[in-house]
Amino acid sequence: MPSLRSELREYGLTPRKRLGQHFLVDRNILKKIVHTARVEKEDVILEVGPGLGEMTQALASQARRVIAVEIDSKLAAVLEEKLRDVSNVRIVRDDILKTDFRRLFDPGDYPIKVVANLPYQISTPLLFRFIESREIFSTLTLMLQREVAERMVAPPGKKQYGPLSVFIQSFFDLSICFLVKPSAFVPPPGVESAVVHLSWKEKPSVEAKDEEWFRRVVKGCFCYRRKTLINALKHSGLPLPQYPEQVIEKIGIDPQRRPETLSIEEFVRLAYELKL
Repeated sequence: MPSLRSELREYGLTPRKRLGQHFLVDRNILKKIVHTARVEKEDVILEVGPGLGEMTQALASQARRVIAVEIDSKLAAVLEEKLRDVSNVRIVRDDILKTDFRRLFDPGDYPIKVVANLPYQISTPLLFRFIESREIFSTLTLMLQREVAERMVAPPGKKQYGPLSVFIQSFFDLSICFLVKPSAFVPPPGVESAVVHLSWKEKPSVEAKDEEWFRRVVKGCFCYRRKTLINALKHSGLPLPQYPEQVIEKIGIDPQRRPETLSIEEFVRLAYELKL
C-alpha cells in the first residue's frame, strides 16, 4: 500500500492552506478514530474531510454506507476515481457548512453517525449546524484543534470555560479520547489535535423554544467575563427587567459573581428569569 505522501505526489495534490488541509498519514491514529466512532454494520456515516480516502475505506468496511463530503473539487475527483469500486461510498462535492443534510440521506438512514477530521477554522460553526439538525445525527467523533476540544469540555471556573463550553455541554455528553501530535499529518499543523466523542444528552439542558435567547444571554455575559455578572449583563445590550439584580438574587445567584463561575444549570435559570 503506497504511503499518503507518495499518493499526494502521484495525484499532483498540494495541501491548500486556505481550506485548512492537513492530511492524516498515521494509520494507527486512523484506526483509533474508527474504533472510537463505534461503527456497526447497519450504520450510515457522514464523513467530513475524507482526505485521500483512507478513513473512508476503513469506515466503509464496517458500515452500511458512507457519505463523504469534500469541498476541494480536485481532491473529490481523486476520491471518486480511487473509490469507484467501493459500492457503499458516495463522494459529495460540497461545502459542509452549506450542505443540506436532509438531501444527503434517506429518512430511513437516521440517525447518522458523524466522523470528521475537521479543518480548524470550521469546527465551531459546524458544531452548531449539527446541533440545529440533531434529529438527524446520533454520535459525533471529531478530530479538532486541541485548544477547541479543551474549551468544549472545560468546567466552570477554568480559563477555557466560555460560550462554547456552555453550549456544547448543554446538548452533549462528551470526552476527549486521545491527543494527536502534529507529526501525524502532512503538512504538520502548528498545534496538537484531539479526538472528541460526543453523544446527545437524553434531555438537553435548554428547551428548543428558548435556545436562541439562551445563546444571547450566555454570549452577552462572556463578552465581559472579567466584570461581575450584573455589570456584564448591563453592558451586554440585552433587554433586561427593570431591576435585574433582584431577578438574579431571586434564583440564588450572587450578582457580584463573574460569568465564568456560573454552571450550565445556573445559566439556564438566569436566561429563563431574564426573558421578558
